[in-house]
Formats: sequence, structure tokens, C-alpha cells
Amino acid sequence: MTARHVPIRTCIGCRTEHPKREMLRVVRTPEGAVAADPTGKRAGRGVYVCPQPDCWQRALRAGALARALKAEIAEADLAELRSLAQTFASGQLTPTTG
Repeated sequence: MTARHVPIRTCIGCRTEHPKREMLRVVRTPEGAVAADPTGKRAGRGVYVCPQPDCWQRALRAGALARALKAEIAEADLAELRSLAQTFASGQLTPTTG
């Protein structure tokens, strides 16, 4: 019996590879909104970020998130993502608990 394939994704904050289930997907919807996608199934262009505060800070501060999503992020969406990053920093949220 062969081992089951585990999808690997690269974090846009730290550029390291991790299993997809250990990361949080951020998606640009067809309407242009940018939001977290804890299920990993929303339609749109997606990127992955580690659940580490440092990775989120790098992704948001350096503009890596906007570049990877090929979109400008609205201030309201950016505020929501920053709030999500704070919950990771406090240890209240993990990618699997959404």
C-alpha cells in the first residue's frame, strides 16, 4: 500500500514549505474582495500563510500578499486580515479550527 499524497504549499511570509492543512489560505474572490479561507475551498486566487505572527506581519507589511494575489487589498479587508493575525499571535486560532 502506498502512502497518501500530502499537498505541500509555500508560505508567502517566510517562503518555507509546509503541508497544506497546517497553513491558512487567503483568497481573492472573483468580486475582488480579499479574505481568509479556513476551508480552503472558496473560489478565487489563493495564497497560503503560516499561522505564525511573524509570517503574517511580513506578508502584510512587505506587500507580498497583494503581489501574490495580483490585487490591491482594500483597507477594510486589510484590517480584517490584521485582526486575524492578532488572533494567531494570541494563540486563540489555528488553521484547522478556522
